[in-house]
Amino acid sequence: MTYNDNFIKACRKQQVDIVPVWYMRQAGRYDPDYRKIKEKFSLLEICAQPELAAEITMMPVKKLGVDAAILYSDIMNPVASLGVDFDIVKNIGPVIHTPIRTLQDVERLRPIDVGKDLSHIIRTIEILHKELQVPLITFAGAPFTIASYLIEGKPSKTYIMTKQMMYNEPKVWFGLMDKLGDMVITYLKAQLDAGAKAVQIFDSWVGALSPIDYQTYVLPTIIRIFKQLSSYKEPKIYFPGVSSGELLPYLHDIEADVIGLDWRIPVEEGRRRLGDRFAVQGNLDPYVLTAPQSVIERQAKDIIDQGIRKPGYIFNLGHGLYPEASLDKLKELTSFIHTYSRSAMSQQSAKSGAAK
Repeated sequence: MTYNDNFIKACRKQQVDIVPVWYMRQAGRYDPDYRKIKEKFSLLEICAQPELAAEITMMPVKKLGVDAAILYSDIMNPVASLGVDFDIVKNIGPVIHTPIRTLQDVERLRPIDVGKDLSHIIRTIEILHKELQVPLITFAGAPFTIASYLIEGKPSKTYIMTKQMMYNEPKVWFGLMDKLGDMVITYLKAQLDAGAKAVQIFDSWVGALSPIDYQTYVLPTIIRIFKQLSSYKEPKIYFPGVSSGELLPYLHDIEADVIGLDWRIPVEEGRRRLGDRFAVQGNLDPYVLTAPQSVIERQAKDIIDQGIRKPGYIFNLGHGLYPEASLDKLKELTSFIHTYSRSAMSQQSAKSGAAK
């Protein structure tokens, strides 16, 4: 089987014949076979079994025909190596046993030890590196998003304690950002060394911040992370999460290749705000997948039409798949993206040639 590198080419703004597609959370709860596995094992128990985690990672590649795999894991996996006790609670998310609130709490966090604490993740990547015929994307949670769990103690809608620390205890806040930034750098370097073909940083909740707060309290750490990864040739993706459109103009200095867009901002406007510096990825509303197929395809067509106007576009969702998604609809959508984009790009190329 020929290796499919369309995703990598698109990340680098190189010519492709079709729009590559993958879906955030594509290995997950919409799949009946995955749900059966989850009846036996928790997420963290699956992650601890490299062969099983690799099998789940490959499921959507085989079933949907997507152009990239994303590692089956969780952004909280490296946090235990810091010395933080937590559980992932059904219908809630990460729950921290002892939240981080003081400078002493931050100082107690130790550097992660990938070899000792995360060898199962590395082994999963090594298996996938040998087995996959599409690129493997691995990932880490961004410092703000991880910090919000550590400080609040669980997922939050207001992030009030997180913001209170930022405003009232800047020494504590920046100490935490430094340690989490180091964690992300160490973890992603280990993933790349193990065979990852691209890495993505998920900053799922940073859209809760104003642009000035993002620039002051978060962006310096994001810039540092990508700078430390710049010696690796593999594409690097930054997803600033939901409601992050107002933050896009401030990303020009990060050394990433791709920026993920949520569904609240059109692809063309996202590119404009980014100064056309990056390839872009996105950005169908995940809940559109509950609509009739004609509606799904109409919205996908509009996104693709915007995406292919310039080099460097990857189809994805504006956030992760929900359990309500249909496996059959995802198969049809993936096929539609490939078929429609091939035709549209061929027509675009013919018009361009005729114009010359």
